[in-house]
Amino acid sequence: MSEQATTTARPVALVTGSAKGVGRALVLALAEDGFDVVVHYRTSRDEAEQVADDVRALGVRALTHAADVTVEAEARGLVDAAAATFGRLDVVINNVGNYHYGPLDELTFETWNEMFASNLHATFHTCQRAMPLLRASPRGGRVVNIGYAGAELVKARPGIAAYGIAKTGVILYSKALARNEARSGVTVNVVSPGVLENSVTKPLHEIPMGRPGRLDELVAAVRYLLSPEAAYVTGVTIEVAGGWNV
Repeated sequence: MSEQATTTARPVALVTGSAKGVGRALVLALAEDGFDVVVHYRTSRDEAEQVADDVRALGVRALTHAADVTVEAEARGLVDAAAATFGRLDVVINNVGNYHYGPLDELTFETWNEMFASNLHATFHTCQRAMPLLRASPRGGRVVNIGYAGAELVKARPGIAAYGIAKTGVILYSKALARNEARSGVTVNVVSPGVLENSVTKPLHEIPMGRPGRLDELVAAVRYLLSPEAAYVTGVTIEVAGGWNV
């Protein structure tokens, strides 16, 4: 659903994969904080339109846009749609990323490639296109990439090998981008959840706090990184994981 093209005085945020789950929680929080938002989806159109309605009820604007961000041209189109609609882009949150758990000896190249495409390549495509807009942000551009707790550790995880390696790549790419953009005013950070209340698998016995994380706890970490108080914070990973992998 389109909005009339105009330059908005409000900051604008793009959250990939924001029709459901973590992305939905982030978009609604940003709307509460006064951002106009881009609600991105690939196939979940009805859910995305409902999120957009919920956003508009909070008094800000929403654009819904379908794209397969693993494809460079579609990721570019998503960012371009945000710019054409709102005239600016201040925040990008890369939340898209499929998950796979299973025996390593049954892992196919198709699944391996899918994990890298959705978790790492999609993040790269979106950041590359968005960076000129973020550099121009009057409030200072912010990138937050959603990682995975423990991805900074060199640790064997056979059941999630492709996913874990791809998420480690997200962290390394984020650090490189943070260093590259340090003088441009754009900060780049990672928020890495562990087991959340909506996670596919929930090995609670492995978590020192003994419970899954709440979505609002993840949102709080992202909110901090988007705040003025975090203007000097870049290239870091904040784990929201209850002590998992410590």
